[in-house]
Amino acid sequence: MNGDGLLVAVDSRVHRIPAQVKIVALFVFVLAVVSTPASAFWAFGLYAGMLVAAVVVARLPGLVVSRRLAVETPFIVFALVLPFVATGPRIDVLGLELSQSGVLGAWNVLAKGTLGVVAAILLSATTAPRDLLAGLERLRLPSTLVAILSFMIRYLSVVSDDLQRMRIARESRGYTGGRAGHLKAVAGGVGALFVRSFERGERVHLAMRSRGYTGRMPTLSDQGATSAQWLEGLTISLVAVLIAVAVRVSGL
Repeated sequence: MNGDGLLVAVDSRVHRIPAQVKIVALFVFVLAVVSTPASAFWAFGLYAGMLVAAVVVARLPGLVVSRRLAVETPFIVFALVLPFVATGPRIDVLGLELSQSGVLGAWNVLAKGTLGVVAAILLSATTAPRDLLAGLERLRLPSTLVAILSFMIRYLSVVSDDLQRMRIARESRGYTGGRAGHLKAVAGGVGALFVRSFERGERVHLAMRSRGYTGRMPTLSDQGATSAQWLEGLTISLVAVLIAVAVRVSGL
């Protein structure tokens, strides 16, 4: 993992929007999508169209977005199973007898899950980790939580490197995996990694205290967002809210 995390380093209007604006926009958009009834197919089509437009404006490669969509694989599996196990009236689809409520439920999971994941990918791919933390700080997230998140981002790669070295060490000693008897070795490695990470955290904390740390991290950023930036960043989210309200009012 590099220092930029999931950031796709290109220059676009979406990248230049302050992080706090994009965080609020993601939250509002997801709320609008979740509150939309599954039967409003046209509304989900509009949501998807707006997200695709945002991805294009952000200049994100389609291959990167599609690869990161793999994170929703468990939801896809659940959605595919749902029409077969749900109860209620049955319908015939391509020779298969499926639950009518299960089909609608599967669509609900797939549509809302995919839209939410794409929106999250858009945020992570256009915002550096440090900017995300600064945005959370600007939104008045508790400073202790921001500090925890910053340490997690900083040391995630360190712990990942430790895990990789332990894997290489196991394999160099004849470990091949795939058998139940090897679980003991894996469990021992996980325990050793936990102890090593805990001790590293203690050393880091003592080093910070010796350098004047008082329990509060320095402010990451004091740069706010202008009214124009808020309006630009929240455009899609506000349109999504209007669509969700229109669906509720019209009952379509």
